[in-house]
Amino acid sequence: MIQQFDSPLLAFEHWENTIPNNEYLRQYINGELKIYTFKESGDEARRIASAIKAFNLTPQSKIALLSKNCAHWVMADLAIMMSGHISVPIYPTLQADTISFILEHSESKAIIVGKLDDFESQKPAIKDIPIISVELYDIKEVLTWENLVSHNKPLQNIAVQDPENIITIIYTSGTTGNPKGAMHTVGSFTNASNTFLKTITLKSQPRFFSYLPLSHIAERIGLEIGAMFRGASMTFYESLKTFANNLEATQPDLFFAVPRIWAKFQEKILIGMPQSKLNKLLRIPILGGFIKKKIKKKLGLSNATYILSGAAPLAVSIMEWYKKIGITIIQGYGMTEDCIVSHSNLPHANKIGTVGKPMQGAKTKLSPEGEICILNNCLMKGYYKNPEDTAEAFDEDGYLKTGDIGEYDHDGYLTITGRSKDQFKTDKGKYISPAPIELELSKNPNIEQICIVGMGIPQPILLVVPSLEGKKKSNEELSENLIKAINIINPTLEKHEKIEKAVVMSEEWTVENGLMTPTLKIKRSQVEKIHMPMYKSWFDDDVKVVFE
Repeated sequence: MIQQFDSPLLAFEHWENTIPNNEYLRQYINGELKIYTFKESGDEARRIASAIKAFNLTPQSKIALLSKNCAHWVMADLAIMMSGHISVPIYPTLQADTISFILEHSESKAIIVGKLDDFESQKPAIKDIPIISVELYDIKEVLTWENLVSHNKPLQNIAVQDPENIITIIYTSGTTGNPKGAMHTVGSFTNASNTFLKTITLKSQPRFFSYLPLSHIAERIGLEIGAMFRGASMTFYESLKTFANNLEATQPDLFFAVPRIWAKFQEKILIGMPQSKLNKLLRIPILGGFIKKKIKKKLGLSNATYILSGAAPLAVSIMEWYKKIGITIIQGYGMTEDCIVSHSNLPHANKIGTVGKPMQGAKTKLSPEGEICILNNCLMKGYYKNPEDTAEAFDEDGYLKTGDIGEYDHDGYLTITGRSKDQFKTDKGKYISPAPIELELSKNPNIEQICIVGMGIPQPILLVVPSLEGKKKSNEELSENLIKAINIINPTLEKHEKIEKAVVMSEEWTVENGLMTPTLKIKRSQVEKIHMPMYKSWFDDDVKVVFE
């Protein structure tokens, strides 16, 4: 029988009492694995909760959390809950101006700073509030985690989590404008977690590997809160250099990635074993099975019974490629505002190319314009201090308006066909939805990132960041490849959608240069803002492929 819980803290306390010496948080640091049991994690969290209590803040004050994924992220979140306050997680890659906006807008009264790459550039954003830093990650402020743990006793009377109380304000990564703070209650986190307990079957006390930002709802609910509800362990990698080895050593029972990660994994496999050789080996019965097992183990997926993809559409060709090597990827769909209880494929009901059927407890409908609308028992309360956008987010029946356009097939599976806000007009006045065209073109192994644009010019053009394979080609070879791809897709498009030419970017779009969100989605508005002045000259150029 599945054990369900009434709050994240009650779930954590259950495992803390029943399996106190089991591994809970596994942190790779300085080439070694540091392990915190449930008992040790609870003890440290309670001591930090005592320190927070000493700040004498009003109950349900906001406390920010700025850190990459690490053991202390989870213990800090527990401490904030135990002391009766609201967490405000901040993406660790954000620049000082955005951090400053979030801290001021949320009215955060303190901040816990953990594992970061460049805290010195972010620190000016933090003004006149206490900073608790973690020395283990080489950040030493006046108040340090280690010092507070040694000088405070564990908090005895931890806060009771009322289902109606706000548990967190999650500021969306923001593909456009300033981030908005989605307010979630204890009840919404609890309902979502219990839904996933019933939906996703895993072994008792499974092993998780956490690397996508915990500031994002998917990692937060799926892994952090999911681990609390399942008594799971969470492993945190040390650095990008050690990522592959740390993942291989962990062999988690569940693995979640975004499309760019799957493309990178595929690229790495094909560097070690070219496609022609891989095809030959897979056709040999016993050897083919051995090769599949070897690849799964090397990727860290030998034990994974659920292998998931989300955040953006994953190309069908990539999913089929993985299936041939024995890896079945399940695609799902959800967002911050609906606590990711929306749609998902399942192992026994998996239709490649779709995001699955409505999940248990989720009601769905399409607006007359085809916008996907969701109703469940874990929707956000609204956007913090933003009544206008809150009102706009829901329809008259209380359904969340996702902003995504989709369609259901005759079996009830949903396909995302675009995003209403991503639509643009060419100077012919015709609307274009770029997402389906981009998804089709992303099958090309020479393309790493892609963005179709066209405001102010007669026909759309294709902005391309080449993949590693694409970069190996000469400009002439890459041009031929892109022209061929355009010539293949154009006959399938309406006249106003036909792509006029491709422009090859001189640099990648990254989180660091502000052209991708922390969840690795392209910030279309920023890409357009930078490149729009060049659209006309690129369009007028007499070559079919322009190199920036």
